[in-house]
Amino acid sequence: MLGALESVAPLPLQESWDNAGLQLGLTEAEVSGALLCLDVNEAIVDEAIAKGCNLIVSHHPLLFRGLKQISDGDYVQRAVIKAIKSDIVIVSMHTNMDNARGGVNWKIAERLGLQDVAFFARKTVDGIEAGSGVVGCLETPMAAADFIGRVKDRFGVACAQCNELLRRPIRRVAICGGAGDFLLSEAEQLGADAFITGEMHYHAYFGYEQRIQICVIGHYQSEQFTSEVFARIIAEHCPGVRTVIAETNTNPIVYI
Repeated sequence: MLGALESVAPLPLQESWDNAGLQLGLTEAEVSGALLCLDVNEAIVDEAIAKGCNLIVSHHPLLFRGLKQISDGDYVQRAVIKAIKSDIVIVSMHTNMDNARGGVNWKIAERLGLQDVAFFARKTVDGIEAGSGVVGCLETPMAAADFIGRVKDRFGVACAQCNELLRRPIRRVAICGGAGDFLLSEAEQLGADAFITGEMHYHAYFGYEQRIQICVIGHYQSEQFTSEVFARIIAEHCPGVRTVIAETNTNPIVYI
């Protein structure tokens, strides 16, 4: 299973600060079912147990910073204890899946119906083509308000954080799931009319008025369909494995 996921998103594609791959558990375990999710917390482990899944595949790593103790001190430690007690293996595909062809950003482009999708912020790692973002084109140019409406509809968000509406049609769209403001300038330079990401710093919005349409939809919301990427990979490479997309909403942000 781990080999199947890494065949699409090899670990060398992850950023230097990341901790993707096997998080805990024994890789020789026979998979009774794989629960696919964005984050891992106690509720996700409980859902895996309830649904008879001894493997959790997440996007965000459970173990990101080193643990100096394993007790009940925080949600990470409690999730680790619960998973170990229930013999649950946890695997995370994070920035390696962000950077991979067919990964997180490609899924966002698919949801938006973009065509001619290609990498931008390209890199080559161990001979593998990768990129921090993707760019593609709408089939038909759209007014900015209509485009933002499409984004909100396709990702189920009630509101988006944007700069002022662009007064020209949007055709070319750049994407970086999660926290992507580091790519905003490059997206504009490559001629994108719009840039979609999950979160941006306040000051990053300044200076792009009528240059590119910014549309920020939330970190969780931008990556919420990553589980479908995992499901596709497992179905193609391990067709006998049962997969379950988690129903637990792990977004820690509450909108009031």
